[in-house]
Amino acid sequence: MPAKPTNDAHEGTGTGVPTEAVTPLIRGIAVLRELTESNGTLSLSALERATGLARSTVDRITATLALMDYVRVDGRDVHLAPRLMELGNAYLSALRLPALLSARADALADELDESVSLAVADRDGIRFIHQATRRRAMSLSFRIGDLLPVERTAPGPLFATEWTDTDWQHWRDRRASDPRDLSFTAVPPRTYGADARDDEAFVSRTEEAAANGWALDDQLIEPGLVAVSVPVRSPHAGDSREIACVASVVSHTSRHTAHDLRTTLLPRLRSAVTEMERELHRTPPPEPGPPPSNLALWTGASKQQLGRDFIESLARGLTVLTAFGEGRPELTLTQVAQATGLARATARRALITYEHLGLVATPDPRAFTLTPRVLSLGFPPLSRLSLPEIAQPHLSDLTSRIHESTSLAVLSDSGEEIQYTARVATARVMSVNITVGTRRPAYATAPGRVLLADTRTNHEQRDLPTIHSQGYALVDEELEEGLRSLAVPIRDRSGRVVAALNTAMHASRHTRRACVTDLLPELTSTATRIEADLHTAGRFTHVPLT
Repeated sequence: MPAKPTNDAHEGTGTGVPTEAVTPLIRGIAVLRELTESNGTLSLSALERATGLARSTVDRITATLALMDYVRVDGRDVHLAPRLMELGNAYLSALRLPALLSARADALADELDESVSLAVADRDGIRFIHQATRRRAMSLSFRIGDLLPVERTAPGPLFATEWTDTDWQHWRDRRASDPRDLSFTAVPPRTYGADARDDEAFVSRTEEAAANGWALDDQLIEPGLVAVSVPVRSPHAGDSREIACVASVVSHTSRHTAHDLRTTLLPRLRSAVTEMERELHRTPPPEPGPPPSNLALWTGASKQQLGRDFIESLARGLTVLTAFGEGRPELTLTQVAQATGLARATARRALITYEHLGLVATPDPRAFTLTPRVLSLGFPPLSRLSLPEIAQPHLSDLTSRIHESTSLAVLSDSGEEIQYTARVATARVMSVNITVGTRRPAYATAPGRVLLADTRTNHEQRDLPTIHSQGYALVDEELEEGLRSLAVPIRDRSGRVVAALNTAMHASRHTRRACVTDLLPELTSTATRIEADLHTAGRFTHVPLT
């Protein structure tokens, strides 16, 4: 397989590293990007080969990232962890577009029964900031944060209508250095390299997009995939309003031809975009809340605790990205230093490094903003995590501590049964035999009662208010003789109980009192950690419960 080219077209790591750049931060970003492009998991030896770093350096970087809960090291493998999404969340919340427009994109997807996406420009690529996909055999597989080359998309020509001569030259340079699009891992590589006719075709498509105000993708990414796009313009006065993002309807030729998209779906897409633009126009910027402070304070204590295995400059540098957010889209150097608690010189070096890497831009000499490239730090593979996948490593840790089997369960659509969606068994001669997918009557189980207590629709079940107020359910030999079960709730960002964390054991191993005094605190603390990951992962993505 040919090597993947690395160029500054979308990596932001060209030659001429600034003398004030933070080398450990550059190396840490390289590790995160390699993990991202490998769908979230790589072995330590593979990371060593991919980055070209010494094994000892890779070990120290992953140890630092693990302490930040950005990765999880499992034996010889490194996995991206949900908390890393806080970096992409900082960009998306500062951008505000997903928060303002995603509901209308979702409604359009429901109306048309087709996938709808929102994308922003990332130099000579487009990067998705929202996806409303349909569940069917042939469906859109792109993820939030995925990067695509402009010339193979419908949004691309629309963004290119705003390009300068320098932008066009940059695009041509990238095309020449990577004719098969090997550096864009979210799309299939070209079988043959692009040629001058392909370049002319994109120029022509850009001219048509400028004239029409919309653009088509007729199977440019892969056979069968078609899309139509319309720009969503920022709410500034004048006729030459900049493109804030582009909304697209994506389908398959088995459902719509490109001609059908233009004649049938384009009018409804345009109507939805008009509503999106009205939403942007009538929604004022959020009132700035109290700025964060001392975000990086913990790094000093960790350096004392871990010594040379902890790279303080990497941890401090990554914390700088979290200083941005809703109401904080642009920050001065002083504001970054105040938010992180770092010295101005330290914050300045981190920002210089990020500007070199393409993760930070300077719209004016005194202000810094995050760029869409922040989403390249783990967001695409993590954006597709389900709740069982989020919970699984936490279940493993809990099982190893309490030496009892643990599981995750959700309520069925009928509300009368629970279904186990994740499980970790303990190694015992006699253990509770529950497999993923097993269903049980909800009221007869501890996780079922925890889930029912949040709705309390059946007033005959008089113990549900008590379970709701005390925060756990203990079922003693009701479902089966000798079986004792304890469960606590898992809540989403809105506070709604969406799942239950459970442990089940033979009654001889733990008394009822021991379940409450010894096991309940362990379950509660684990539930808190699962909720923290769920809340981070679910801020701008939909996390499936099964």
